[in-house]
Amino acid sequence: MSEPPPYPQIEPTTFDLIAVGTGLAECIVAAAASASGKTVLHLDTNPFYGSHYSSLSVPELTSFLISNSTASSPPSSTSTTTDIPDYSIVNLITQPVYSDVEISCFYPELMEENLRKFNLDLCGPRVLFCADKSIDLMLKSGASNYVEFKSIDASFVGDGNGKLWNVPDSRAAIFKDKSLTLMEKNQLMRFFKLVQGHLVATVGAGTSGNDGNGNGNDEEEGKMKISDEDLQRPFVEYLSKMRLPPKIRSIILYAIAMADYDQDDMGVCQNLLKTKDGIDRLALYQSSVGRFTNASGALIYPIYGQGELPQAFSRRSAVKGCIHVLRMPVTALLMEKDSGSYKGVRLASGQDIFSQKLVLDPSFTLASPSASPSDLLHESFNFLSTRDVKGKVARGICITRNSLKPDMSNLLVVYPPRSLYPEQITSIRALQISGNLAVCPLGMFVLYLSALCDDAIQGKRLLNAAMNALLTFPDPVNSESSSTVQSETTEEKPSVIWSGLYMQEMSTGQFDSINFAPMPDGNLNYNDILDAALKLFQEMYPNEENFPETTPPENSEDDIGLTLET
Repeated sequence: MSEPPPYPQIEPTTFDLIAVGTGLAECIVAAAASASGKTVLHLDTNPFYGSHYSSLSVPELTSFLISNSTASSPPSSTSTTTDIPDYSIVNLITQPVYSDVEISCFYPELMEENLRKFNLDLCGPRVLFCADKSIDLMLKSGASNYVEFKSIDASFVGDGNGKLWNVPDSRAAIFKDKSLTLMEKNQLMRFFKLVQGHLVATVGAGTSGNDGNGNGNDEEEGKMKISDEDLQRPFVEYLSKMRLPPKIRSIILYAIAMADYDQDDMGVCQNLLKTKDGIDRLALYQSSVGRFTNASGALIYPIYGQGELPQAFSRRSAVKGCIHVLRMPVTALLMEKDSGSYKGVRLASGQDIFSQKLVLDPSFTLASPSASPSDLLHESFNFLSTRDVKGKVARGICITRNSLKPDMSNLLVVYPPRSLYPEQITSIRALQISGNLAVCPLGMFVLYLSALCDDAIQGKRLLNAAMNALLTFPDPVNSESSSTVQSETTEEKPSVIWSGLYMQEMSTGQFDSINFAPMPDGNLNYNDILDAALKLFQEMYPNEENFPETTPPENSEDDIGLTLET
């Protein structure tokens, strides 16, 4: 009896869109195309959904990082052939998007018992604001039916002395905050009131409703509106103009507006935040607080990890007829010899599948075409094999047995630029997630860290500085002979059980009949990734609406379409 073929045959063989890779952007595009009535085939080499946005066990994460830190060679089975006279076969290869991977295990016996009980985010730290675009899109598309969330307990700003200062996110929080002086509380309250008044005045009296006073006095609101001149000036200058002290400015800039670079140093700041953008970010933060009655703050996190988000959109597209095939490598593209235009893909099974449009995982690039010397083909190759790399982000994952705060499980810590050492020019973010979010065994915690960087040396220094401020690394000699970890009495800082550090390349999508999805960026939320995905969809289908409205659910104004556990 002959063995079954290693890969299934796919029927039909022609689609409107083929998506290769199940990253978040690819899944959003595939779901949007399916909702618009397009026929979609969604493929992935991996046995899991999410690609660079997945949540993996410890062995899966280690294997994925290592395999994606080296370039692949063109498979010999997809060399140029003559079985399709009208097409040239151009091999697909993967380029390394991770580098400098360091995995350390300090308690092997303890980890061995729990290796597959983790759901570790590959693109962490990530959270969602309750009022951001991602939540709106999930509610609109119906993807919210397939994912549940839990709120982040609190946010903190860290300093070089080991202290964590609470980030007040509402009037009530400001008054309760014991770390702020009375003068600081009044300054922060006045500034938040000014921002709220500006937003109401901008939207127009009676249309905002955010302050519960829709019939406010136009003259009073006009006085509170920030001038156009101030809106165009650097946000840090405007905060200084408002006479806010350095501590308050730091909280606003780096823990609420989430600025990446040192806003006080124009020489090193690669992204200077304008007041207009800063106010918009404060508005997002403030509108996130209280959007969901059972959310304790502005930030939420998906139960089972960030890898649930691509899966939610994949499930939505499957409902609309999208065909998903995992463990299916795509080895080559079919390019028309005469025009050099894309026509289809060749699978590892040898089957050829055709489509009008193609979206590729960002780690793919094209091997040099060895077929027709057509100038048009080579022009297409030169365009498609050039990736738009936007820098690097250093990422770290630490597993501990203790919380950074004994009375909290899930929390965010931000280290503003120069808070840990003088040469620190970017923010460092650390997100602790506990077992009550089903990402690790109960009683354990996962700490995600990230920082934008130019190279691995700078990136590792940034991460190590934050890790040393927050955690204790055990003596490797002693830890090998012990499978237990100190838990309560001997140290204040949590002890690390396992850690992983790596550099990730950031690249953006390109638009043509062949499109590359973006890699995860260095932001805390997904707004830029979401914008890139929807732009990609609109470039491909300019006459289609993304996720056209269907019959709205009852009580949709209460956002009941989103499940948020208490």
